[in-house]
Amino acid sequence: MKSDSSPAPWKWRKVAYGGMQAGFDDNYTGDSFLEDMVTNANVVKRDLCKVILDSVSISQYLCTVILVVLVWTYTLASTISLKSLLLLDITMLVSGFVVLILTARMISLKLFAQYALNILYFITGLYALSPIYHTLTKSISSDSIWALTTMLIVLHLFLHDYTGCTVKDPGSLTNPTLSSNISLNMSIIASVLIASQLQSRQLVFAIVLFSLQVFLFAPFVAYCIKRYSFWLYLWFSLGVVGLTLVLVYRLQGFFFGMLLGLLVFITFICPYWLTRIQKYKFEINGPWDEAKLCFDINE
Repeated sequence: MKSDSSPAPWKWRKVAYGGMQAGFDDNYTGDSFLEDMVTNANVVKRDLCKVILDSVSISQYLCTVILVVLVWTYTLASTISLKSLLLLDITMLVSGFVVLILTARMISLKLFAQYALNILYFITGLYALSPIYHTLTKSISSDSIWALTTMLIVLHLFLHDYTGCTVKDPGSLTNPTLSSNISLNMSIIASVLIASQLQSRQLVFAIVLFSLQVFLFAPFVAYCIKRYSFWLYLWFSLGVVGLTLVLVYRLQGFFFGMLLGLLVFITFICPYWLTRIQKYKFEINGPWDEAKLCFDINE
């Protein structure tokens, strides 16, 4: 008696390597291929209040940079004297050390002495280089200096790291990012360009010291405050924003309106947009994704 049983058909299976499977085309996928598809597995649902609070860092640093520009403008217009500028430098330096001592979790006397010695070396070198900065751009027109400074400040704001600080945190295993270092260098160049337009070497030293304190150390101080207490950082940011708005309003009402609108746009409208467009995000994950390590490769 002849058997009418036919050989069992080939069963398709998913393989990473091995070439074509007999009986199937190279681009064939079975019905089970999409069973492992997952949608929106890694999409983060953002809270509007949290996003608004996170955007305060951007508004605060934007106002900090505007305060620096205002000091530049008043110094060039001889509104701020040399004594007032030096007093401002000393006040900022002492305030920064006080905040660092009060907010740092682990700071020893040795580390504090090292910071003080580094600051002393920094100020001494800056004072020695001030005659060079004073004559650096004698052959360049003021319009070109302001245009270049404006471009550098805009790029500085664009590349600045708003989540960290410009210097390495004590005990941190990570260094500032490349974009943060580039942003810092741009702010230093802009400060030197503006300082070269001043009349005396003492003013050059005072304005460069002020600028570098703000661009280099102020983000670190703000980072220490934020790490110590977020609500204290929030009040600090509101104070900086309020002071900036008052000074800009005294300078010119049109700039005050522009700045106020920009701060409202950054702090409220952009977070609202970000939370609203989350519902349109559609992420697909499945067996076609690249393999990912489930452990730390350093271990």
